[in-house]
Amino acid sequence: MISRTTLFAVAAAIALATSGCSSAASTTTTQDAGVSAKADEALAKIKGQVLSKGPNGEEPAPVSVAELSNDDVTKIKALGAKAAIVMHYGGNDWANAQIAGLKSEFSRLGINLIATTDANFKPDKQVSDLETVMTQKPNIVVSIPTDPVATASAYKKAAADGAKLVFMDNVPQGLTAGKDYVSVVSADNYGNGVVSAHQMAKALGGKGKIGMIFHEADFFVTKQRYQGFKDTITKDYPDIKIVEEKGIAGPDFAGDAQSAANAMLSKYADLSGIWAVWDVPAEGVMAAARAAGRTDLKIATEDLGKNVAIALAKNELVVGLGAQVPFDQGVTEARLGALALLGKTPPAYVALSAVPVDHNNVLESWKQVYHEDAPKDIQDSFKK
Repeated sequence: MISRTTLFAVAAAIALATSGCSSAASTTTTQDAGVSAKADEALAKIKGQVLSKGPNGEEPAPVSVAELSNDDVTKIKALGAKAAIVMHYGGNDWANAQIAGLKSEFSRLGINLIATTDANFKPDKQVSDLETVMTQKPNIVVSIPTDPVATASAYKKAAADGAKLVFMDNVPQGLTAGKDYVSVVSADNYGNGVVSAHQMAKALGGKGKIGMIFHEADFFVTKQRYQGFKDTITKDYPDIKIVEEKGIAGPDFAGDAQSAANAMLSKYADLSGIWAVWDVPAEGVMAAARAAGRTDLKIATEDLGKNVAIALAKNELVVGLGAQVPFDQGVTEARLGALALLGKTPPAYVALSAVPVDHNNVLESWKQVYHEDAPKDIQDSFKK
């Protein structure tokens, strides 16, 4: 028979345990709310700012330096100039938007676009593309080098042959702004990394184990976003531990990232999240998570591609990203090349600020990034 004293003791123990659990849950909730508020404040602060420096440490100039007066436009149209676009690789949403922005502005300025090439991320192919394009004597070449060393001599020769070179994101080694090339236009890639770090931290409540999948190449802007993410997690969220980092070199970036994510998930059963260097590798991480039954995995990345946008709209796997504005970058690049034809010398480095994107603003962000409404399948995927 259980005595009344024993019953009181058991009741007290249960009450104490329940109180302890409530206290622990309350503390956890408070901690999560604190992390969320901290992340939200940081994300609000970064809007409109540029945290990156240029490839040679240049201070960023605002996009307004590329504005053209009506008189400028009249003079440019009278030149009958030709332009070419020499891409590192194409077919993804970012490249398509860059090209669309370039085409739109070249058309407005009366500049004839004579070629658009895709090197499939192969330096030797890009050198060949550039040499072929130069036989048509373009006045402006807009390009993003696949490798800053392997392509340098080809770009140097193109500049010597009279082309005004405008670069996206990356600059070949040994070329000088104002002499060999006009300018480099970039998103705030360090800032994009910072954005995705705060979004990851918010999704994790400021604690957990994560992996990183980075671009294993001498590519300035992907190094910047990697550093921005890692610096922010390490400095601002000490309870989030980066337990594994894996590099991918492509050209099958989604497949390589899927293999890297598979290995991480197998090694760390308690892995809470994975950061991927841009949206195409993030697609591979999503595939790995689904195959492993890890629909709880938190994925942060950069660049608002269609597939990650659908995941954000559904509020599944992808928790947030830092987006570039590639259409606007393309317009800016075309304008800077045109200014150079008029004998003007723009700043060496022009940068556009990062756009924080999450589930709540994915549809509006798509319109900001691509200058058109989100496709129907993204809209239909949005979970209210």
